[in-house]
Amino acid sequence: MKIIRVTNVEKFSAQILPKQPQKNKFIVETILKNVQKNGDSAIRKYEKQFSGAKITSLRLSQNEIRDAFSKVSENKINAIRQAKLRLEKTESIVKSILKNKTINTDGIKISKKFTPIQSVGCYIPGGLARYPSSVIMSVIPAKIAGVKRIVIVSPPNSDGKIDPLTVVTAKICGANEIYRVGGAQAIAALSYGTKSISKVDKIVGPGGAFVTLAKSMVSERTSIDMLAGPTELGIIADATANPKYIALDLISQSEHSKDTLCYLITNSEKLAKSVDKIITDMVNKIKRSEFVKTSLKDNGFIAICKNNSDMIKLANELAPEHLQIMTKNPDTFGTKITSPGLVLLGHNTPSSASDYLLGSNHILPTNRFGKTRGSLSVLDFIKINTQVSTSKSVLFKISKHLEIFTEAEGLPNHYEAVRGRIT
Repeated sequence: MKIIRVTNVEKFSAQILPKQPQKNKFIVETILKNVQKNGDSAIRKYEKQFSGAKITSLRLSQNEIRDAFSKVSENKINAIRQAKLRLEKTESIVKSILKNKTINTDGIKISKKFTPIQSVGCYIPGGLARYPSSVIMSVIPAKIAGVKRIVIVSPPNSDGKIDPLTVVTAKICGANEIYRVGGAQAIAALSYGTKSISKVDKIVGPGGAFVTLAKSMVSERTSIDMLAGPTELGIIADATANPKYIALDLISQSEHSKDTLCYLITNSEKLAKSVDKIITDMVNKIKRSEFVKTSLKDNGFIAICKNNSDMIKLANELAPEHLQIMTKNPDTFGTKITSPGLVLLGHNTPSSASDYLLGSNHILPTNRFGKTRGSLSVLDFIKINTQVSTSKSVLFKISKHLEIFTEAEGLPNHYEAVRGRIT
């Protein structure tokens, strides 16, 4: 990994933000337009092109779902149920906070009701690895919120099949429909609708660069959760941290794909060199080493800052998807951290554990969007329904103030709509 001394946090952070190649935008735009125009036939074309699969029926049948269950062991099903249960508990507590309210002010009645979105599409990655955990993270908050129609889309393999573990997880968690389609074409289908796949109100879930770009492009017409692209892991660590733990954590997230962004922020040169040496010694002996080596070489770095203040400032500027704080006083550091999607405190809270079984959600904002939102949750599947009622006497009382506003904004007919009721 590159070891860099950071003397100017703002200048350094400005150089780190990944940029999408322009050719990606053209490719994704072409796919979206083709699916919008040609529907299922375009999807089949792209699946053949990208995965080699010849697909007839896009939707998985009940027989295929039952077949998937026959291929998944009981201990794996138990692990799925355990992760599901932990996230259900977290999301149920969040939902319990949301109480319908009625506000009465001077004769004006405003009611605020929390109502579920009617339909959502959950994108589940499946090209370079399988991600049944992402099924749990996207479907369970939607179920807790009360969403009626939950759709799963996931890339098939060359045989046109979705990994059995993904299928089983989707069924256990309560998804209504499962489709064998991935990439930008899946996002297009969810947004525009096709003969086989009815459009949804919102699209959620993580994905690679093409999926993230597609979500961004369709967001003008279909709501999305966030831009959750390739994995990001930042680690703040001081001299008290175990360098092997840090190396293991950086490796664990960089194995996702070659375009992940994983890095260490420290004020200890000794720790920086130790972590780099351990990774160098390990990288050729581990599984998925090709992904790890490419990711850490091309995107990874170790930033040596002058002091704690610069470490915190840099972490907040970069706003990584995951930020681990492995310092002498992690809680103290944590109070000053505002931007990451998820903060993991202490030497024994690895991001890899949060990906599965800590009860937190691993669908998180990337590309610095952690500055404005957190993880996917039940809140993403609920809207506030506002209803207002008033009376003629109330309109009369507010008419003078209302007239001032309408004159100031040059909208006289707004006032006339009120005046016509009170004169």
